[in-house]
Amino acid sequence: MAAKQSRAEAVWENDLFHGSGRVKGTSGALPEMGVSWSARTDAFGGRTSPEELLAAAHASCFAMALSNTLAKMQAPPRRLEVSAVATFDKVGDGFSVTTMELSVVGHVPGIDAAKFEEAARSASVGCPISRALKGNVEVRVTARLG
Repeated sequence: MAAKQSRAEAVWENDLFHGSGRVKGTSGALPEMGVSWSARTDAFGGRTSPEELLAAAHASCFAMALSNTLAKMQAPPRRLEVSAVATFDKVGDGFSVTTMELSVVGHVPGIDAAKFEEAARSASVGCPISRALKGNVEVRVTARLG
């Protein structure tokens, strides 16, 4: 497979605390969305934040990685419900994403809870977004069968 590039574009107007911006993907699948500092630190107010977009990216990447891991175990999932929570916090003089909590409920015939949890741990290590965060963000995974 050849390397694939994905692209997004953002526009920001005014200063950090009073300004706002827009972000969109160029594929057409990610519509233009408003972003603001207050969406990062207070209330979303109809806007998104980089952390919400990162959580969405991680949830979808992890779901794909886990579905592949389960298929390799001869237990393809009927459904995986993944949520991701990115924590944005003040660290020293700046701000950082400090943790990413992944929670998955799997509907997987023919697998027990221990094997499902093992598959989830394995997928979290192999997921490309998890690998991108490695060493910078603590990734936690909770998995259970539904």
